[in-house]
Amino acid sequence: MLVTDLPLADRVALVTGASRGIGFATAQALARMGAHVIACGRSKRLLEDLDDALKAEGLAPATLVPFDLRDFPAIDRLGQAIFERWGRLDVLVGNAGQLGQLGPIGHVKPDAWNELMEVNVTANWRLIRSMDPLLRIAETGRAVFVSSGAARRIRAYWGPYSVTKAALEALAKSYAAELVETHVRVNIFNPGPVRTAMRAKAMPGENPETLPQPAEAATELVKLCLPSCTAQGEIFDSKV
Repeated sequence: MLVTDLPLADRVALVTGASRGIGFATAQALARMGAHVIACGRSKRLLEDLDDALKAEGLAPATLVPFDLRDFPAIDRLGQAIFERWGRLDVLVGNAGQLGQLGPIGHVKPDAWNELMEVNVTANWRLIRSMDPLLRIAETGRAVFVSSGAARRIRAYWGPYSVTKAALEALAKSYAAELVETHVRVNIFNPGPVRTAMRAKAMPGENPETLPQPAEAATELVKLCLPSCTAQGEIFDSKV
């Protein structure tokens, strides 16, 4: 297949939390579809591992942006840099997230609560704020935000995480509703249980061999990034 025949040829895709897990696999999947990937994550070393993996497959290298998403002015600077270099953004994948502190809600420390809200919710709002104009410029702007079944399946001791994911879904649905009359499509993806470091932290007694690999979830996620995706404001649960 020619490069120009790929579904995301010449598209620009931004992925947060791209240094590991589902974000890493999603960045790979997007690159295989022809997109130039802007990979964001806190670890420069792990982002370089992603870049090495892309090059090993003969894919174009990614643009690596190592920073903490809680550096909100840096998100604004990133939006400006994308505009200056490419003039648009075709795909936004808001994947980065934290599990936070599990336990009784009354025992959660304020700093832990604030950090979780900043990473899981506020950072995604800041991404929307900075990237919305760029998605509107693109011919087929697509945004996907990674949520969790915990947003709707509420249980004891998962309060802060559930709250942030429920808030993220409300944020994404509100954004999608504002874009109904545009060519930008915004959806939510719930990967379900996946073999990631976050899952291992949440379920230390679980056998990871029973869970699907991040690449399997990424295969489902990237379908929402394609120009052919017409869904708007929907929640997609992974079928892997």
